[in-house]
Amino acid sequence: MVLHNDMKIDVNTFEGLNKPYYIIEERLLRRNLELIRGVAQKAGVEIILAFKAFALWKTFPIFREYIRSTTASSLSEARLAFEEFGSQAHTFSPAYTDYEIDEIARCSSHLTFNSLSQYERYHQRARLANADLSFGLRVNPEYSEIETLLYNPCAPGTRFGVSARRLPDLLPADIEGFHCHCHCESGADVFERTLVHIEEKFARWFPQLKWINFGGGHLMTRKDYDVDLLIRLLKDFKRRYPHLKVILEPGSAFAWQTGPLVSQVVDVVEDKGIRTAILNVSFTCHMPDCLEMPYYPEVRGAEHVDPAPILDKPIDLQSQSFPYVYRLGGNSCLSGDFMGDWVFDHELRIGENVIFEDMIHYTTVKTCMFNGITHPSIAIVKNGGEFEILCEFGYEDYKNRMD
Repeated sequence: MVLHNDMKIDVNTFEGLNKPYYIIEERLLRRNLELIRGVAQKAGVEIILAFKAFALWKTFPIFREYIRSTTASSLSEARLAFEEFGSQAHTFSPAYTDYEIDEIARCSSHLTFNSLSQYERYHQRARLANADLSFGLRVNPEYSEIETLLYNPCAPGTRFGVSARRLPDLLPADIEGFHCHCHCESGADVFERTLVHIEEKFARWFPQLKWINFGGGHLMTRKDYDVDLLIRLLKDFKRRYPHLKVILEPGSAFAWQTGPLVSQVVDVVEDKGIRTAILNVSFTCHMPDCLEMPYYPEVRGAEHVDPAPILDKPIDLQSQSFPYVYRLGGNSCLSGDFMGDWVFDHELRIGENVIFEDMIHYTTVKTCMFNGITHPSIAIVKNGGEFEILCEFGYEDYKNRMD
């Protein structure tokens, strides 16, 4: 147990908390960072952090022990890299704008254009803002194994990247790199198959380049990920093209399974045989991927079961097979703000913790303040067991979004 602001908090079970928190565990974060640094060193490549998945800048001192650079997709992310991470960003945007391009260029070391028309419009102006910029083009290999179209950047009709048939034989003289992103929480075997398509379509331009960025989605910190295969693929690629610097920019891999979202039960309601435990968090506000993807999160101490029958065949609440079945409901006014059904081994009590595992990557950067619902605080459990609050949110944060 640790004492924080007169609260006794068990940093293993999080008993003692009475409001929601995203909680990062430093030992788990460092475990991921060590693995990623090991891959980069063994393969001879650079692996950088994608802010679109994780941007908690108060943890950047830890990251800087392991990596040197980050990747941005907007002016705000580029500024965060420059001002808080302490290095210029590798920046890509689907479309730069007249009112942001100069500042983005100043905050970036690499600037990747999504189209040749964007390159023509902005490359001279960006060069005036930053003479040291390295320009790249995003290319579309027209191949991806991502099944969910919402996350597939290579789906037919995509707005991302230039296909091989639209590239000139001779690239503009100041295009130094290709950026290719076509993975999402994928394994090394997927990268192996994707790499075949990338080389088949774009290898003839490689002699004109200095670097290639294979994007994100390489989930190398997942337990079943074949790290040795990834290293072998990268080393073999570098042997074929020794002049190319290779860059990977995963997001999820850095923060994968580094901490939960801890919530509390505030009420239990019942209708048509379905019991809903209403929590002090919201799926639409605080766990949006659960509804967008959709996917079922892991809930500590509970097992997900098929959706409960409703209306005509309600669950028998007295059933000995499923005595403690609950739908988990968010506290927003959106009717579909719920997830579940879940079997617990006891009856849920008001004030009891419900812990959603692995809720740091993407979740913390995609939250919103719909309904003005109290936002979860963010904390870190340090290696010494100290519970440190990184940030808290209140009325002013909600109000300022309306300015």
